[in-house]
Amino acid sequence: MSMTKESIRERLNELSDPKYKEFQGKLLPGIDNILGVRVPKLRNLAKEIARGDWETFLAENDRQWYENDMLQGLVIGCAKMDFEKRLTLTREFVPRINNWAVCDVFCGSLKDTKKHKERMWEFLQPYLKSDQEYEIRFGVVMLLSHFVEKDYLERAFGAFDGITSEAYYVRMAVAWAVSVYFVHFPEESMAYLEHNRLDGWTYNKALQKITESYRVDGETKVKIRSMKRKLV
Repeated sequence: MSMTKESIRERLNELSDPKYKEFQGKLLPGIDNILGVRVPKLRNLAKEIARGDWETFLAENDRQWYENDMLQGLVIGCAKMDFEKRLTLTREFVPRINNWAVCDVFCGSLKDTKKHKERMWEFLQPYLKSDQEYEIRFGVVMLLSHFVEKDYLERAFGAFDGITSEAYYVRMAVAWAVSVYFVHFPEESMAYLEHNRLDGWTYNKALQKITESYRVDGETKVKIRSMKRKLV
């Protein structure tokens, strides 16, 4: 049975947790419409919506709460549809992203990317070349979520080198992505770190994230720390 806009609103209120709302508010500066619903509960609600008339939900879902944006992304990710339809809905949704959490959870939800790698890679190129903070972050987080594979290493490194945005959440995403690639492909990533076009702040942050990984051995961490750039 399909859920109405009102019933979804009621469910969100029932699932909200004041303590989590407070915690989430500290992580999302500038976002002041948080109810405080944990992501696993939002995933379950999204699956429930996806079993009904999810197209009406996507068309009518407003932005009263931060969680409405989360649900929009999660339903796009989990509802049954062909891949081109999912890309169309993704294209419509990305401009709605205004924080890192919605961006990153949405990227993780696009699981059928694994069946359509080249099509998704092509789809992501305008986002990686965008001048909008969360469009670029969407592209970068998609790479670290779905393209950490040998066949995409050089293309991914090239994409990172091509990003010139100084926006905080872009730089953090690139640094995070480089550290993820390093964990999975240390030799190739080390070669990239020795010859890259990343700005100094992003480069140093990537090194920091690599040294914070429990999957990187102590000897490698010593070398990584020695590669830090001095910033003026």
